[in-house]
Amino acid sequence: MILKGSQRAGGKALALHLLNAEQNEHVEVAEVRGFMSESVTGAFKEAQAHASGTRCKQYLFSVSLSPPETETVRPEVFEGAIAAIEEKLGLEGQPRVVVFHEKEGRRHAHCVWSRIDAETMTAKQLSFFKTRLREVSKALYLENGWKMPRGLMDSKERDPRNFTLDEWQQAKRAGLDAAALRGMVQECWAVSDNRDAFGKALEERGLYLAKGDRRGHVVVTYEGEVFALSRLTDKKVKEVAAKLGKPDDLHSVEDAKAHIAGVLAPRISGFLQEARRIARNAMQPLHDQRQAMQQRHADERRKLDDGQKQRWDAETRERAGRLRGGVMGLWDKLTGEHRKTQRQNEIKAYWAIQRDREQRQTLVAAQLAERRSLQERIRQTRTRHAEQILALHKQAANYRLMSDLRQQRGDERGTARAAFNQRAEGSRSERQTSQPPRGRGPRGPDLGR
Repeated sequence: MILKGSQRAGGKALALHLLNAEQNEHVEVAEVRGFMSESVTGAFKEAQAHASGTRCKQYLFSVSLSPPETETVRPEVFEGAIAAIEEKLGLEGQPRVVVFHEKEGRRHAHCVWSRIDAETMTAKQLSFFKTRLREVSKALYLENGWKMPRGLMDSKERDPRNFTLDEWQQAKRAGLDAAALRGMVQECWAVSDNRDAFGKALEERGLYLAKGDRRGHVVVTYEGEVFALSRLTDKKVKEVAAKLGKPDDLHSVEDAKAHIAGVLAPRISGFLQEARRIARNAMQPLHDQRQAMQQRHADERRKLDDGQKQRWDAETRERAGRLRGGVMGLWDKLTGEHRKTQRQNEIKAYWAIQRDREQRQTLVAAQLAERRSLQERIRQTRTRHAEQILALHKQAANYRLMSDLRQQRGDERGTARAAFNQRAEGSRSERQTSQPPRGRGPRGPDLGR
């Protein structure tokens, strides 16, 4: 289970993110503990109010818990992970909020603690929390028998396609896949020996090398988004400069955008629009199926929750009816029968809770499996159309290269023709100078006769 933590403020923005039902197909608030309020937004407002009495600015500690993509993890595993995090970081007893998200057939959790200790009015110190979260993550992989990522075993072998939150948000605004973008740029970097080869490889993928305002080398997408090359390649700025040289003679970002709009867009914009239209038409039935599945799954869960609540109320009344009142109830207390019945009721209530949780987990697991099956079809369709768009960019880059070669050859032929004409003109002038003029010779005796 991958654990990513951060200290932060902005409780309102975080609450909106956790409760966002547009980007997540299902949102479930599992727990709000240690706050007067029972809502996520109200809980974070309380945490902010407590922090106002201290000097702490980042009064919240947020951790995302992401299990392996193909695993269906039970709630008990998440609970155990949260308890291990609290023990490792010294957050036991701190107010917290737990929210589950489901998207694209995957289920993950977010846990947010208030760092403020209300008794001492101080903030919990979270030194080296990334290292400690890494240790907890390794232990979870070993305990549950999951295949551990190589990057978790050794940070030097982590997946280079991993991206930051800022990169993901920027790529999302441009309609791009952040992991695919990093993968393409790193492939171009690996197969290129110099700047020309690297720029050509980028252009075949709809990316263009340019000079940034502050970062040196940047990559401009066909849509006009700008990414720092050092971040995409996971290289230092000095390493990038050593391989590509100084970016002084590269196009600026504005010139690159103007080049895309003036030269490339008229050539391939129509083909790209047609390809994207075909992709939208192909994806529309899958999106409709996804929305219908999402609504059906939500209805099934709501129906199960309502049925379990009615059954729980009926069983609660039945358990309460076993405790006799009046004189007989007093007699049961004297003989110990009341305590015995009460203990039996507690055991039955516990097993009823476990039964309800098991039923819900079974339903959620079946729904996730169904959703993953649909997501695989969506992923295949996206990949197929992404390859078509990539082929268009490659054809455009090759067309530009061939045009440049034809222009260069045309210039060379023109230069050769001009040189040939000049040489021919010079030879003609020499012949005219060496030969006597034609016509009648001078008057006088002709000794040759």
